[in-house]
Amino acid sequence: MTIQTADLCDANEGRVRIVTPMFRSYGGRKAFGGVITTLKVFEDNSLVRSALESPGEGRVLVVDGGGSLRCALVGDQLAVLGVNNGWAGVIVYGCIRDSKAIGTMDLGVLALATHPLKSIKKGVGDRDLAVSFGGVTFTPGHFVYADEDGVIVAEQALM
Repeated sequence: MTIQTADLCDANEGRVRIVTPMFRSYGGRKAFGGVITTLKVFEDNSLVRSALESPGEGRVLVVDGGGSLRCALVGDQLAVLGVNNGWAGVIVYGCIRDSKAIGTMDLGVLALATHPLKSIKKGVGDRDLAVSFGGVTFTPGHFVYADEDGVIVAEQALM
């Protein structure tokens, strides 16, 4: 499946929402998309681990980390779980770490920045609720597509 967000925008004018440009691509898979699964956490990646340990089935995990730049929510060990369990990608409104290793993996990974500090692990957060950042609401069951040009969201599959 070839994903080109510019072409998807052109072909689906008025049916897609465009995320404000803010993300850097860190994963080895530069273009990815799929059904949205969401998490809302703050400086605690326990739920990120549990999600990536479950079957991804080509979905994209959207993590609303509150935009925190104080620690990482995804590292190489969690990215390996994502690859092994069939996730298409992870979008983190926050930071990741181990970017060099993640860059070699067949997983789409977008984040605001990198940070060497790991997060706390208290199991605090919410799963499968609508989260909003970048001028867009990410709703579980809707679709997200990402490539070098940006990130778009649609209520229905565009492919």
